[in-house]
Amino acid sequence: MATVLVATQCRWGAPHRSSPRRRFFYPSKNQQKLLTSSALREPKVLAKDLTLSIDPTTEEKDVSEAKLLQEFTNIPNIDKAWIVKSDSENSSHAMFLINQVNLLANKNRTFILSSNISKSTDSVSFQWSPFPVEIQGASAIVPSPSGSKLLVVRNKGQESSTELEIWGPSCLEKEIHIQKLVHGSLYTDRWFEGISWNHEESQIAYIAEEPCPSKPTFGSSVYKKEDSSSKSSVSWKGQGEWEEDWGETYTGKRKPALFVVDINSGEVRMAEGIPRSLSVGQVVWAPLSAQSSQNYLVFVGWSEIGPCNVTRKLGMKVCYNRPCSLYAVRSPFHGSVGTELRFNETENSASAVNLIPGMSSAFFPRFSPDGKFLVFLSAITAVDTGAHAVTKSLHRLDWRVDGKPCPSRNIIEVVPVVMCPKDDGFPGIYNSSLLNDPWLPDGHTMILSSAWGSIQVILSINILSGSVSRITPSNSNSSWNLLDLDGNNILAVSSTPIHLPQIKYGYQYDRMEKENSWHWISVSTPFMGYSEKIKSLLSSQLFSILKIPVKSTSENLPEEESGSTHQNNCRPLIILIHGGPHSVTLSSYSKQASFLSSLGYNLLLVNYRGSVGFGEESLQSLPGNIGCQDVNDVLAALDYVIDKGLADGSKVALYGSSHGGFLTAHLVGQAPHRFTVAAVRNPVCNLSLMVATTDIPDWCYVLTFGKDGKKYFTDAPSTDHLSMFYKMSPISHLSKVKAPLLFLLGAKDRRVPISNGLQYAQGLKDKGVEVKVIVFPEDGHVRFRPQSEFESLVNLAVWFNKHIK
Repeated sequence: MATVLVATQCRWGAPHRSSPRRRFFYPSKNQQKLLTSSALREPKVLAKDLTLSIDPTTEEKDVSEAKLLQEFTNIPNIDKAWIVKSDSENSSHAMFLINQVNLLANKNRTFILSSNISKSTDSVSFQWSPFPVEIQGASAIVPSPSGSKLLVVRNKGQESSTELEIWGPSCLEKEIHIQKLVHGSLYTDRWFEGISWNHEESQIAYIAEEPCPSKPTFGSSVYKKEDSSSKSSVSWKGQGEWEEDWGETYTGKRKPALFVVDINSGEVRMAEGIPRSLSVGQVVWAPLSAQSSQNYLVFVGWSEIGPCNVTRKLGMKVCYNRPCSLYAVRSPFHGSVGTELRFNETENSASAVNLIPGMSSAFFPRFSPDGKFLVFLSAITAVDTGAHAVTKSLHRLDWRVDGKPCPSRNIIEVVPVVMCPKDDGFPGIYNSSLLNDPWLPDGHTMILSSAWGSIQVILSINILSGSVSRITPSNSNSSWNLLDLDGNNILAVSSTPIHLPQIKYGYQYDRMEKENSWHWISVSTPFMGYSEKIKSLLSSQLFSILKIPVKSTSENLPEEESGSTHQNNCRPLIILIHGGPHSVTLSSYSKQASFLSSLGYNLLLVNYRGSVGFGEESLQSLPGNIGCQDVNDVLAALDYVIDKGLADGSKVALYGSSHGGFLTAHLVGQAPHRFTVAAVRNPVCNLSLMVATTDIPDWCYVLTFGKDGKKYFTDAPSTDHLSMFYKMSPISHLSKVKAPLLFLLGAKDRRVPISNGLQYAQGLKDKGVEVKVIVFPEDGHVRFRPQSEFESLVNLAVWFNKHIK
């Protein structure tokens, strides 16, 4: 029976306190059954067509495993859901946005499946539509607040117009084509992204790439200043001045700007008065006021001035340490045609107003239903320390009755940063998104998903009292993701490493109860199907959560031949290490983990100190201690499971991505006798090389120097700094590496450029270590495209089978 071992961190204490302990997912005695339904099918991709360098003696097995991976790949994934209220309080309508990988097309297939929800005193039922409807070419789908209209965004690329479709209950009501001279593609990245219907559902505010500046034209007259429309056989377009972007994921994307479209006329206007030094995103409409005829927009603005006043755009993806604030600006459609006021004719200027000038971090703005409060999240400690992800705080400010925005000096901290949670208590807020409407009907209770140690839970937060409640079951090791709210009820999805995502519907028996009053019903779904083979494999797997002692940061690694290496009859162990480093491996379903465990491997998934979800003190302990504290934590986890007889110390593999690759490379160099084989994906191998090529050079300083990193940061590192970067990197231990290494590299990675992995791989080859390198020309850092992901996992299985089985 295969075992899924997900190693995640629990409460951490300072070295002078009692010994800190870590959590791990490990086998439990209670085996759980899986639910089944018919699977959606994809065309078969023959494993023999893959470039694998398959050993003839194992070809049949390798082909079989590739077919198994395809079965896992075919399982659909719930991306989003929306609930639309009906005329009856006992019924509502749900729409589920579902993704399924289309390997042959090398992209995801997106479809919508609808369901009517019927509620009675003691039951809830879902009546599903008989078939899903595929949505082709849609970049975003956003229902209006009332649910009577649906916006479909179709980004056509840099050289084509953008299309906005407005759908009604029965037909397409409006189609708006926006030429590239107006703006480029809409941002649908879930960070800059902001698509907001106004209260009357007559206008939509959104974030899009500002129009491309005209480029110089060269021809027979040698040079013409501008002429974007002319074409001639004796002229050509020049490149013009290079323009910075926000790094990884945003390559080639122009600056995000704020626009509003009027649905009736189809007219699009850019918001005025926003400083050029700001990149904008996450726009929402401010509440209407009976005392003012003006409509205002609230948005997040990111400064383009980096640490130590570096005047450049640093990488934005998953980087909460970029300074940002909340601003308000008047809608470009400010009044009726006959009474429209010009900005220079009013008392208020057109300039955007910084609503919280005293704060350096604010995002995900949401107005309370009554319009009295503006609530937002903050990652101030990320801006202050340089850590790219931290424990967030929740704040609110009063919104003026007259609706006119002004700087607020009375910002209430609703939920503060938690430094060190006690006895597995609330560790703080760790979320990456908010619902557009996260409110229960009482108007002051916000619902959101957040990491709580190794588990993702759903929280209820009272923005008036600041009280926080965990409303998902406290005795469950499942991870939960919030989908939408249905009045006082909640639609969510729950999963574990050995259970596929299951839709859940939550309600309260007695709303007067303070704690444990939420009850959850499992909803049978027609689309979360999988084959009998997958059912059999997952039902044989087990997991649980363990706490494991770890060393203080001052303790060194064991001597070369020490550590637990005794043999037993356990299956080979793969240690999976997450990147970040300020990220977390949750107790949720993972295709990668399920596939590897189904091949007969036990898995240990480690959340070392520095992972999110365990309090700010633990998180901030890692910068300045990389390559030591995190390495010790992984070895402590390995020693623990070996000593308990749960792993064979002679059959241990490693796999990590990004900072997980950094740790993998460190481990095979610092403890070469402990590991049989390893694989890395976009690994950090040499910080002294990375600092000159990455989109986040400031992070190299924070990783290396800790809290002093921000102070030292420069784009021209000194020789002393470069020497320290090298010393802290895996490449400094390259001469000791013995384990064969597989490298999976994205050629378009701007976070950890491909040169990092290639340099390290070549160094290993030069000293005779077995190395295999696979480069994916069109892939970046965070995500690989479907075919690249598939090929990576197949090669990972072949590599581990070859060297450890």
